[in-house]
This record gives sequence, C-alpha cells and structure tokens, in this order.
Amino acid sequence: MSEKQSNKITETEFYHPSEKTKNNANIKEYDDIYKYSVENREKFWAQRAEKLQWFKPYDTVLDSSNPPFYKWFTGGKINIVHNAVDRHLANWRRNKIAVIWEGEPGDTRIFSYHELNREISKLGNILKCMGVKKGDIVTIYMPQIPELLISMLACAKIGAAHSVVYRRVQRGGARGPH
Repeated sequence: MSEKQSNKITETEFYHPSEKTKNNANIKEYDDIYKYSVENREKFWAQRAEKLQWFKPYDTVLDSSNPPFYKWFTGGKINIVHNAVDRHLANWRRNKIAVIWEGEPGDTRIFSYHELNREISKLGNILKCMGVKKGDIVTIYMPQIPELLISMLACAKIGAAHSVVYRRVQRGGARGPH
C-alpha cells in the first residue's frame, strides 16, 4: 500500500450537522433511544414493529428458547417490499422521492415510490417469466447501481431469496471478485 493510500485510510474527518438539520431530524434524542432499546429490548422492537404493516400479526417479539438461535417476531407474516415501497403508493408519498443515487463520477438518478415500484414490478415479472418462483435463490452480480436495489426488492416481492455478489467498477472497465 502506498503512503498516500495509507494516509487516506487512517485520516478521519467529522462533519457535524447544522442546527437546522438537527431540529428536523427524525431521531433527535439518539442516546436516550439507544439506552431505552438496550434496557427494554423486546418492548423497543415491539413499538417499532407497530409502525409496519403485517399480513399476520406476530405472536412473540423474541423467542429466546434455543440460544444462540433466536427468532424475532415468531408467527408473524410480513413483506419487506410492501413496507418499503407498496404501502406508499396509496397515499401522498406516491410521487415523493424514494431513492436518490449518485455515482462516483457525479451522475445521479432519482426514483419516486411510484417509479421504483414500476421497476421492481417489471423485473419481478421478468424473473417469474424466467421460471423463478417463491423459495428459489437468485444470485445477483452487478455493481452498486439502482438496478441492484431493484433486483433485490424484485426477488423479495416474488418470494425468492437473493444472494448479492458486489462487483466493483473502476474507470477503464470492470473488475470482478478476483
């Protein structure tokens, strides 16, 4: 490793938010919330789970009967895509920004919840036409671009598990996992 690279890795800079940003934050009292989450773990996560839409309510927040194989929200049925995207389509968030992506060269792409859902649904239908079904495992090999997120959510939407292999793209071409 060169000296320049070494200095970059150990160099640390802090950028503190402005007062305006702090006042508009969703979590203003992080330390208090963190302390509460540690001291009241199950109650904390039950309160967070109330903000999600469940297809079937859970029976138990935490099943710790077989450590270290803990199970969270046993008996419940939930779909991450429904909570992350779909539930926003029927309200004022439909046309709000869901994803802002910026590439290293500075190019940007922006997706509203509606646009994101359209892309997820299109890819989900393509996967189903290719024979992918609930319970299958799909390996996704691509760089960190919006289509990676869309692919993961499309798999989740149709009930297929996914495994991601991140591919790094550098100037002058792609470099795989080797």
